[in-house]
Amino acid sequence: MLALGDFPPLFLYVVAVTLGLLFGSFLNVVIYRLPREENLAFPGSRCPGCGKPIRAWNNVPVLSYLLLRGRAACCGTKISPRYPLIEAMSGLYAYAVLEILILDSAPDTPAWQGGLSFLAYLVLGLALIAVAFIDLEWLWVPDSITYGGTLLAFASLPLRHEVEFTQALFGAVFGLLLVYVPFDLLYRLIRGRTGMALGDAKLVMLAGAWFGWFGAAYALFAGSIQATLVTIASMVARGKVEESEAVQRERQALKDELERAQGAEREELERELADDPLAEELGDGVGSIRIPLGPFLVLAILEYLLFGSVIREFLFGELMP
Repeated sequence: MLALGDFPPLFLYVVAVTLGLLFGSFLNVVIYRLPREENLAFPGSRCPGCGKPIRAWNNVPVLSYLLLRGRAACCGTKISPRYPLIEAMSGLYAYAVLEILILDSAPDTPAWQGGLSFLAYLVLGLALIAVAFIDLEWLWVPDSITYGGTLLAFASLPLRHEVEFTQALFGAVFGLLLVYVPFDLLYRLIRGRTGMALGDAKLVMLAGAWFGWFGAAYALFAGSIQATLVTIASMVARGKVEESEAVQRERQALKDELERAQGAEREELERELADDPLAEELGDGVGSIRIPLGPFLVLAILEYLLFGSVIREFLFGELMP
C-alpha cells in the first residue's frame, strides 16, 4: 500500500497548490452567487461587464489576471483584484495544510488517509474563506456553510486526531451556547434585540466540532480581540467604520418593499424588519458601530487549525495536551 513517504515532496506540493488554486477559482463563484441566491454550477463563469462566457484559457487562476493586466479579454472591463487574491489565498492555504498538517504526520501514513485528510482540511479552510468574504460584504454567514462544515467535522473524525466524538459533540454545543446565551438570549432580554448574529454562533459551533471546547473558546475570544483591534485602528485612521454598499442596497430594497406593501403584508414586514438589526440606520458614536465579526472568527479558526499545538503550549505549557 502506498504511503505518503513514497511520493516526492515536490510532487505533493504541486498537486496541493494546484488543487488550492482551482478550488479558489470556484470559491469566487460561491462568494459572488451564494448571497444572490444564484445557481453555483450553471451558467459557467461570465464576464461581469458584457456577460459573455469566459473561455477556459482566460480563466487560469491568478495567471490569467496577470497576463490580461486585470481586465476582461472580451470587453476590457476592469476585474476586481479580489478574484486573484482569493485564488492566491486558497493556493497558499493548501500549501500550509500540506506542510503543517499532512507532511508532519508519520511518513508511513497510507496515501489514501493523507489525501482524504488533506481534502477535509482544504474544504474546511476554503469554506471559511468564503464565509469571511461574504460576511465582509453582506454581514451574513450562510447556514449552508456552517452546518456543512460542522457535519464535515464529524464525518472526518476517523481521519483526524484533534478530538474524539464526545469531545467534538460537546465542543459544538459549547460553542453554540457560548455565543447564543449571553449575546442573543440575555442581550435580547435586556435591550430588546440581538447583540450578535446567530451566524457567528454557528461559526463558533463549527470550531467546537472540529477542535473541541477550547477551539471554540479560542475562536470567539481571539476573533473578538482581533476585531476590536482592527475597529480601533479604523476609527483612528478614518474616524468611522463604514458599511458595505451591499448592505446599504439591501436596506434600501427593504424600505422600498415596505412602502409598496399594504395591510397585513405591511404589518408582517414591519415585524420582520423590527427584528432585523441590518434594517436600522447606523447612528453616530462608537456604540452604533456595526462590524462583520465573521472574518475575524474565521481568522481565529484558521490560526487554531494550523497552529493549535503552538497556541496551547504558549498559553498553558504542558498543562494542556
